[in-house]
Amino acid sequence: ARSKGMGGGPSMAFEKPRAGAKAILRRLWRYLYHYKWLLAAAVALSLTGNLLALAGPKLSGYAIDAIRPGPGRVDFTTVFHYAKRMLVFYFAAAALSYVLAALMVRLSRNVVYRMRKDIYDHLMRLPVRFFDTHAIGDVLSVLSYDVDTINASLSNDLVQMLTSVITVAGSFGMMLSISPQLILIFVVTIPISVMFTRHCSKRVRPLYRRRSAGLGALNGFAEEMTGGLKTIKAYGREVFLSRFEEKNRLACDANYEADAFSSSTGPGVNFINNLSLALVSLFGALLYMAGGISLGSVSSFVLYSRKFSGPINEFANIISELQSALAAAERVFQLLDEAEEAPDAPGARELSGVRGAVALRGVRFGYGGAPVLDGFTLAAQPGQVVAIVGPTGAGKTTVINLLMRFYDADSGSITVDGQEILSLTRASLRRAYSMVLQDTWLFSGTVYENLAYGKEGVTLEQVRAAARAAKIDRFIEALPQGYDTVLRDGGNSISKGQRQLLTIARAMLLDAPMLILDEATSNVDTRTERRIQAAMLRLMEGRTCFVIAHRLSTIRNADVIAVLREGTVAECGTHDELMRRGGYYSELYRAQFDAAQDAG
Repeated sequence: ARSKGMGGGPSMAFEKPRAGAKAILRRLWRYLYHYKWLLAAAVALSLTGNLLALAGPKLSGYAIDAIRPGPGRVDFTTVFHYAKRMLVFYFAAAALSYVLAALMVRLSRNVVYRMRKDIYDHLMRLPVRFFDTHAIGDVLSVLSYDVDTINASLSNDLVQMLTSVITVAGSFGMMLSISPQLILIFVVTIPISVMFTRHCSKRVRPLYRRRSAGLGALNGFAEEMTGGLKTIKAYGREVFLSRFEEKNRLACDANYEADAFSSSTGPGVNFINNLSLALVSLFGALLYMAGGISLGSVSSFVLYSRKFSGPINEFANIISELQSALAAAERVFQLLDEAEEAPDAPGARELSGVRGAVALRGVRFGYGGAPVLDGFTLAAQPGQVVAIVGPTGAGKTTVINLLMRFYDADSGSITVDGQEILSLTRASLRRAYSMVLQDTWLFSGTVYENLAYGKEGVTLEQVRAAARAAKIDRFIEALPQGYDTVLRDGGNSISKGQRQLLTIARAMLLDAPMLILDEATSNVDTRTERRIQAAMLRLMEGRTCFVIAHRLSTIRNADVIAVLREGTVAECGTHDELMRRGGYYSELYRAQFDAAQDAG
């Protein structure tokens, strides 16, 4: 794969069209629908709890109407009767509210679990091209921050929305039954509140989208910089500090603008609701004085109006948080919409009984720009060791990418045992190779688990045999727990050369008929390299092997050495043949030999 330069330059963002809120909500609904019974239970609990809570103001009005003007005119029996009923109703409503909150936490946990699993599974099916053009930190930001934002919205906002809808509808019905005249006040204030909220929601969603993108860019830059921390310290970090400050400032500014604008929505709606409450109190008092309504009914209406306007105010805040969740969900779905690796061709065959005859004929390929390979032709017979050399950027690693079908050639053909690789399943083709790359990869786990990775049913003795062949067994046995020693953080606690030896042992353990070595011994000293070469020769016996090496002394015994220049094979032959020709390979070899002599 191509490497991305340091410096935190902009990586290719998710370039899907921006979806509307309805489309995003529909896709979120599909996740919720998997747990429809939990959702139905939540709706039932919310409906029951709110109906119980809505009975409170009505009962309060009845209690107030039991009070008559003058001393000793209070019907305490009636007052206590309705007060006890209010207490029971409110207690039951609080208990149901607690159960509802716990249920919604469980529902959101299930949805987020499924969403994260879908994202991770999708990442495993994406082509290598995607990871070459996207910052890993930005992808991880979607997997963590954006999904967490959706989780918070589902567990909190969804409950409040359910509660708000039921409370508003129920309060409206109760107010209508008490005094249809006072309802007319809300004919004016509600449309104003709705228009104001809608205006704010349209403005705030792009701000939240920019906030998510800014945090993703910041995470991508931080991930890239921490990966190259030693280099930054060696060369001076001032330029990267300034770039981090710039990205940090942009992310913080985007976060501030989104939060600052969304926080203004609540107070605006609250003002409108308080205005409606003042009008209700004024006109309710006038109706009472005119004898058109009882004092208890006025009190109940005021309480219902507060219940009616309160959720509208909360809904304005929910809208702001919902816009944040929609922006996060948009990034999640954009990632999920990224095109997966093209499926195998219809009727693709499994590669089996591999002999190891590999041929590339007239291959042309480019990473979207000028071709890296142009008319590349190379053949390897079963059991041959083919070395590919050339200047940096000549396309050596690109050849490996094409052999493994991490990328597909633009034109030309690549065959294994006479079978076009496009007609084979990718899985069976990749199983036919074992690889040792210059960039070592170890995961958090024991030494045994790292060596046995990729091959099922491996015994400890087989792992030890591979370690002995790679000359790493003594080092492993000297570790505190031997093969059970846990490697953390990619094996950073051991040297780069030791990590390289472990990956070599892992490749030796696989019984693959073909082998790819991409600068496999670049991180070990010369003496260790020579010992490994002997083990490698035993590993290569009977296997077709492709070797990419900059140190030409390591490939002198290769059966075929292909010199790659300007996207094609400039020279091809054994070491002795190429040295006799006195061409580019001869120049490269003598230059390295002279440099080694000077260093000596």
